[in-house]
Amino acid sequence: MSNRNLEISAISSPLKRAFTISRGAKTSAETVRVTLTENGATGRGECVPYARYGETTASVTAAIETARSAIESGLTREDLQSLMPAGAARCAVDCALWDLEAKLTGTPVWQLAGLPEPQPVETAVTVSLDTPEAMGTAAKATQGRLLKLKLGGPDDLARIEAVHRARPDARLIVDANEGLSADQLPAISKAAAELGVVLIEQPFPAGADNALLQRPGPVAICADESAHTRAELQDLARRYDAVNIKLDKTGGLTEALAMARDARAAGLGIMVGCMVAGSISMAPAVLLAGLADLMDVDGPLWLSEDVAHGLAYADGVVAPPVPDLWG
Repeated sequence: MSNRNLEISAISSPLKRAFTISRGAKTSAETVRVTLTENGATGRGECVPYARYGETTASVTAAIETARSAIESGLTREDLQSLMPAGAARCAVDCALWDLEAKLTGTPVWQLAGLPEPQPVETAVTVSLDTPEAMGTAAKATQGRLLKLKLGGPDDLARIEAVHRARPDARLIVDANEGLSADQLPAISKAAAELGVVLIEQPFPAGADNALLQRPGPVAICADESAHTRAELQDLARRYDAVNIKLDKTGGLTEALAMARDARAAGLGIMVGCMVAGSISMAPAVLLAGLADLMDVDGPLWLSEDVAHGLAYADGVVAPPVPDLWG
């Protein structure tokens, strides 16, 4: 009989400034944290309930609470995959189980998972949706040389142009969060490469992206809201060049690992992304850098205050998590 104990906490973390995308703005990161203790060891995992997928802090907490008995009775990661569906609730539990095993065995998660030893890695840093002029100004003050621009309106091409003028040294990812119309994409795609754009992310709503069967322009198109788990990969490969793997969507590191390997086998590029959250949420994703082409794990940079032993960022590069944080 396991002596494992489960704690569930709702965390609200104020942001330094509003984070705005095509669907709206937020001024705090709302997360659910799972803490597992067993034989003197503690493992933690965190998730972001996302309204786009019908999740709330209350619904995620309730889903984890429903699985309490199984979790505290010694549930394995493998059993968790069938007990809970992909999504934020499973993500928090899955990541806590990985961390707990690492602490119990003294073996880091990257070794348990068969991953390359993590090294400092470049991450995209987001420029929030605003007017073209404001986004150009923000880009000048943003660290790193890989910037992710949030789009969402008729001035999108002007936004890209303004950021490129402000930061001609930077490579750009443009992310519409499903907010582009079919007549906007050709012009953006045509101009993108000359403006330093290396990736266009989720231009159209999930399920309404047949226009991508004939992908315009030289810049790769990446699925985000359309991509959740391995189940979508074969269909996505017909429309997209790459997928954005987010642990909150896959349901944790376990499925993210499998999805990354299957995406590569399907000929898809891989970006590892994140929701706006702190270092406990971000740490498992950072370990996937060795399987990815691009990393977008800047969530903690938006928080007014992160957890102790948080991830270290410098000039657009993030260091691997220390054991005191996770893994």
